[in-house]
Amino acid sequence: MSGKRKAEDVGEESDRKQHKIDKKEGIEDTNVEEEENGETESPLSSANNDNENGSQDGFASAGTCDKKDVRDVRVKGPDDCGMFLICGGTNWDLTGRKNVPKGTKGATGRNLWSPHRFMPLNGVRVRLVASGSSSVHSIIVTEEGKAMSLGRNEKGQLGVGDTKRRDVPTVIEALKDHNIVGAACGKNHTLILTDLGVVFGCGDNKFGQCGVGNQNPTILTATAISYKGPPIVKLGCGAEFSMILDCKGALHSFGLPEYGQLGHNTDGKYFVTCNKLGFHCETAPKRIVFYIEKAKDGHITPVEVVEIIDFSCGSNHTVAVDSHKRVFSWGWGGLGRLGHAEQKDEMIPRLIKFFDTQSRGVKSVHCGSSFSLAINELGAVYLFGQTKRTGEANMYPKPIQDLTGWAVRSVGCGFTSIVMAADDSVIAWGPSPTYGELGFGELHKSSTTPMEVKALEGIYILQVSCGLGHTLLIARDQSEQDKAKLMKLPEFTP
Repeated sequence: MSGKRKAEDVGEESDRKQHKIDKKEGIEDTNVEEEENGETESPLSSANNDNENGSQDGFASAGTCDKKDVRDVRVKGPDDCGMFLICGGTNWDLTGRKNVPKGTKGATGRNLWSPHRFMPLNGVRVRLVASGSSSVHSIIVTEEGKAMSLGRNEKGQLGVGDTKRRDVPTVIEALKDHNIVGAACGKNHTLILTDLGVVFGCGDNKFGQCGVGNQNPTILTATAISYKGPPIVKLGCGAEFSMILDCKGALHSFGLPEYGQLGHNTDGKYFVTCNKLGFHCETAPKRIVFYIEKAKDGHITPVEVVEIIDFSCGSNHTVAVDSHKRVFSWGWGGLGRLGHAEQKDEMIPRLIKFFDTQSRGVKSVHCGSSFSLAINELGAVYLFGQTKRTGEANMYPKPIQDLTGWAVRSVGCGFTSIVMAADDSVIAWGPSPTYGELGFGELHKSSTTPMEVKALEGIYILQVSCGLGHTLLIARDQSEQDKAKLMKLPEFTP
C-alpha cells in the first residue's frame, strides 16, 4: 500500500534545518515564546514495581505464553490503582500550535502549572494512564478496566465515533465489554490492549498506523487490528507509526516507514512525480525479523536469538531491550537519539554497543520525541539525543548524574520534558517553553536539570505518562494519610 504526502523538493530532502524538525517530530508549531528567565511483565508485574524484566508501565512482559498453546494467555495490567492527577496544557486544540484550526473551541482550557485533582474523575480510581510525546490526547483506564479518552479528537483518535474534542473523559463504548490493560497514543491515533492480548486502533489512518488493513483516512470507532499472531502484551505509538510486542518476544510494526522506524530495512519511499515522494506503508502488523550489529567500518553481523522484553517509540524512532539486556535502536538518527554516536537513520534494529558490556545491561527504555532514556540493572539512568532544541545533543548514552541514588519507578517522556516517579518524590526537567507539564508552578516553569516537584512532596506516585504538553499521574490513595496529602492539591474542573 502507499501513502502520499504533500509535495517535497527531493533535492532538499536531506536538509534538516530546525524549522523542519518540528514536522518530523510530530508537532506542528508552538505558541509559547522562549523564556529567558525561570529555566534553571510477566503478567504478574505492576506499574509501581519493576518485574524481573524491568517492565514499569503496567504491560505484561514478553516470553509469558506457552510456546505450544497461547489460547489461555491473560495479559495483566497494573495491580495498583489510585487518584488521577493532571498538570500542563488543557487547551487541547491549541497545544503545539500557533493558531487554532477553524471549527475548534479555541480559547477553551488553560495551563495547569502544578498538579491538580481532576474533578470529573472525583471518586474514580484509576489503574492506567497513557499519552505520548506527540499526543494531545490521552487514555485513562479505571479500576474496573474500562477505557476513557480525553483531549484532541480531530481525527477520531478518542475512538468514540466522532471528531469532537473531549474536555471530560468519555467512556469508549465500543470497548465497554472488554477488560482494558494497556494503551498507547500517537500524534493523532491510538492503540488499546485487552487482557486477551487483542489490540484495537482508532484515529488517523492515512499511513495505516491503526493497523486495520487499509488506509482509510480516519477510524472513528475503536476497531480490532488486522492481526492473527500470538497475544500482544505491549503497545507503542510513534507520531505516525505503531509497534506491538507479542508474548513470545517478537515485535510487529505498521504505519509510516519514512525514516526506517518500522525496522523492515526500507524507508518505503517512491517517486510519485519527479519532485514528489510517496511512501509504501504497512497497513497491518508485520514482524521485525532481523537485528544487527554494525562495526565502525560498516561491517554488519546478524544478532541471533533476540527476544524483546521492553520497547518505546519516539516520534520517528524506536528503542528496544531484549532478554539478554541488550539494547537496539532504529529509525530517524538525527541528534543522536539512536545512541550510535552518529546521525544516520537505521532501517533495521541495530545493537547499541555502549550497553553491550558487563554491568551495563538495561532493564527498561523510554523515548521522547527526539531523545531516549535507558535504565540499567543498577538503576543508573542514561540519556541520548536532545531535549532542548537549541542545546547540545548527546550522540551516545550519557549517565544523568543528578539521578544517582534515586530508585526510578515510572517514567514519562514528552516532547522535550521528562517526568519520573522515584521513591516518595517526583522528579522532572525540561526546557522552555512549557505548558506546565513539569508541575513546578507558575513561578518556575522549566528547568534544564532534574528537580523535585515540591507540590508532590511526600505523595507516592504509582504511574506517570506525558503527552506533548501535559502530564498524567496516578497517586496512591490507600491510607488516610495518603488522602489527606492529596486533598491539599488544587482542584481543576474543565
